[in-house]
Amino acid sequence: MSTIAELTIPTDEFALRETLESVDDISVEIERVVAHGPDSVMPYLWISGDESSMANIDALLEDDPSVDEADLLTDLDEERLYRLNWIDDVTVIVHILTEEKATVLQAASEGQWWQFRVLFPERESLANTYDFAREQGFSLDIQKIHQLEEGREGRYGLTDAQYETLVSALEGGYYEIPRDTDMESLSDELDISHQALSERLRRAHRSLVEEAVTIGHDENGDAVEGVEPDATN
Repeated sequence: MSTIAELTIPTDEFALRETLESVDDISVEIERVVAHGPDSVMPYLWISGDESSMANIDALLEDDPSVDEADLLTDLDEERLYRLNWIDDVTVIVHILTEEKATVLQAASEGQWWQFRVLFPERESLANTYDFAREQGFSLDIQKIHQLEEGREGRYGLTDAQYETLVSALEGGYYEIPRDTDMESLSDELDISHQALSERLRRAHRSLVEEAVTIGHDENGDAVEGVEPDATN
């Protein structure tokens, strides 16, 4: 069964260690990740931060030992798009992640950790990748695992009930301004209590927010143990 895993690896074992250590308030995100192909690995990278943080980014990238070449493609003041060529040590990690015919869906970092969302064709492929990375001395950690069953809701950490509720709310106009439906109408449609609907929506919203803004770190930025998504509601 296809599986999406959220993985982390320390920045000093992957890419842009010196750049991220030199500037506190920047974030980086891969625009496109190539799953297979030795000529182009993670070629496009967005870097964002305030004006003072972005002032020396070009020089930092030029001096960063993980970067072979960096070309600025788009400058939006507090957000820039670069095309990068990496040294071999960086491409080794991507090779490990994709050796089992996996696809990197997302990669981003804001400091001490790189965070990846990777689609594996089956659960065993994830286990093989994790074991091999550890054998090679990399501190790869699994933070979350989502099984892709009949629908796509598992990709976002949602249960079937949460997904159904969000679809009903969206189609009914609950998220419109002003709203076209209210909680009472939604609870009647779904045949659940007002309280159950409220809790289900909060859990669904939390799952979506967690998927969007963080991958397996606590409030101090430390890695936490992997957990399975809540399947009770």
